[in-house]
Order: sequence, then structure tokens, then C-alpha cells
Amino acid sequence: MHRIEIDHSKRLCDEPHLGHNRYHPDIEPILEVGEGEEVLVETRDCVDGQIGANADEQVFAQLEGGAIHPLTGPIYVKDAAPGDVLEVEFVDILPADNGFSAIIPGMGFLRDLMADPFLVHWRMQDGWATSEQIPGVRIPGAPFMGISAVAPSAQEVVEWTARERKLVDEGEPVMPPDPTGAVPGGSCAVHGLRTIPPRENGGNFDVKQLTKGAKLFLPVSVPGALFSTGDGHYAQGDGEVSVTAIEMSATVAVRFRVHKELATRRRLTAPAFSHQSYDPGPSEHFIGAMGYPINAEGNNISENVTLAARNALLNMMTLIQERGFSAQQAYIICSVACDLKISNIVDLPNVTVSAIVPEAIFG
Repeated sequence: MHRIEIDHSKRLCDEPHLGHNRYHPDIEPILEVGEGEEVLVETRDCVDGQIGANADEQVFAQLEGGAIHPLTGPIYVKDAAPGDVLEVEFVDILPADNGFSAIIPGMGFLRDLMADPFLVHWRMQDGWATSEQIPGVRIPGAPFMGISAVAPSAQEVVEWTARERKLVDEGEPVMPPDPTGAVPGGSCAVHGLRTIPPRENGGNFDVKQLTKGAKLFLPVSVPGALFSTGDGHYAQGDGEVSVTAIEMSATVAVRFRVHKELATRRRLTAPAFSHQSYDPGPSEHFIGAMGYPINAEGNNISENVTLAARNALLNMMTLIQERGFSAQQAYIICSVACDLKISNIVDLPNVTVSAIVPEAIFG
């Protein structure tokens, strides 16, 4: 087994050879693996350790926004090429023993109503999270990685930067490329995409069904795919409405498989996923597809959940058609058996809707 170890007493900027916090195809891989090889990946929390176990709400004023989402990677997967789909199996996700949640003024789905800062420290033990800040409550653990992605191509960096720049010009709360706090530096810092919104390459989609045993499917745009992960969550509600889950560092074991030319053949334009159980509870397999608010012309329509749901539905129909069904059959299957779920509504501009269908309906 391969293992990527980090020093949790240090920030990402102190170990730039082990990770990054921007997306760019020129970021050098830190490991090369083949299909079927297992990799144990240590990751930092979403704010790169800036909120310590003894911190209070005053820490929010000192947060370095440019350092948010330190990712471990990228990992070069042999034989992965543009037009392929990279399958990432989450073999195991090992949580830290502490984490945090927060209400940060100006952020979150109800940012106009919930304006007072609030910080919650969690202690995770025996499968549950408890907090002195919310006594009498315990949250069942369902650890997953909030961010998993492959690298965009150089063309995608240009195109996605341009479409998000339009939103910036319209006054939308979108973060354009900014070298402040960026790892690595140089051209990747100047032009690299921020990690805040998810995109077609994956990213910060915060889909809580991606727990141990899940499989994530990512369209590949560059040789080797260049996979990275981070932003571990101990538990999260669909929507992640305050803009934080139970945030934590984590160690994740992943294994890769390459599906040759699947993205090209079936025009898979956004991540898809599967799991043996559904949202923990019913013991049934399911398949899922994600959708973002990007219209047919390639423009962002920020925070448009309806458009994201439409795209999730279309992507689910693509997955069903891969099983041999016609478009009409896939549409009816979705009409009678597909659940649309808001996976996140705060990672602007690309809120994420997931379409979920039980495997059992396919006999």
C-alpha cells in the first residue's frame, strides 16, 4: 500500500510538496499509482488548522481565506487519459477525534438572518460527536471527504475562469483566481481556480453519501487524471446550510480504476457516484449523479437550484442509458424512482443537486 503522510502540526505552506489549494493542470503529482493499487492519504481540515481546539469566535476575523481547502495530492493514475472516467473507491475513511462547526457572518444559506458568529467544538468518540456548545445532542458519525477532484485542463481553466468572472462583474459572491495564500506559487497561484465551488472536474461538492464503500466517477481532462482530496467531514446534513459540516482532518484509503473513453462516449460532464447503502439507513445499493447550475451555453446561473436539479436529472439519464435503456425509458425510470437531493447550497456559484436511484429497481 502507498501512503502519503503529512505533519498535522504544520500548515500546507510549510509542506507545499505534499498538496495544493488551487486547481491547475501544471501542479506536479506527488505520487504515481496504477489501477487497483491502494493509497492511504492523510489530509488537513478545511481551514488548514487555523481553528484550534481552544479557539473562540474571535478567530474568524483572523482567518486567511486564501489558505482554505488544503488538498493532499495530486496523484497520477497510470493509463488515465482525457476522455476517460476515473473511478475512485473510498476503501476507508478514518476520522480525527475532534472537529468544529461554525456560523461565520456573511456566509451560509441564511447569511441574511444568521449574522452572529458561533463556534462549536466537537469531540468524536465511539461513532458519535458531542459538544459542550450544544449539550444534550449527539451526532452519529458518517465520515466522508468533502472534496475530491481531478485536475482541469488548461482550456477548462480559461473557460471556467471566464464564466465565473461574468458573475463577479454582476456582483455575485464568487471568488476569482487570487494568488494570496496559494499553494503552489507561480503561474498556478495566479491562474489556478479556487476550491470553493465544485465544477465538472469534481471538487467541493460536499456529497455526504461518499462515505466508506462509495465509488466516485470523475471525467478525466489531463493525462494521469491528477487526483486530490481533502476537507474531511465527520457528519453533515444535506445542504450544509451554515457552510460547515463537522469539519475535521482525516485519513482516507482510496483505490482507482480507469474506464476508457466513457466520458467521451457518453458525454459524462459532471461527477457521478454509487454506494452500497443509501444515506445511512436502508441497506440498498444506489447510483447517483450530480448537477450544477450551468446552462447549455456554458454559463453559470449562480444559486439556481432548479437548473442544478435539471442537470442532475440529465446526468442520471446518461448513467441509466449506459445500462442499455433508451432516453425515453430512462426518463420514465427517473420519473418514478429518482430522488433529487440538495447536496450543498452554499458553495457558490455551483450549488449541487444529486439525483439518486436505488439499484434494486434494476432487478
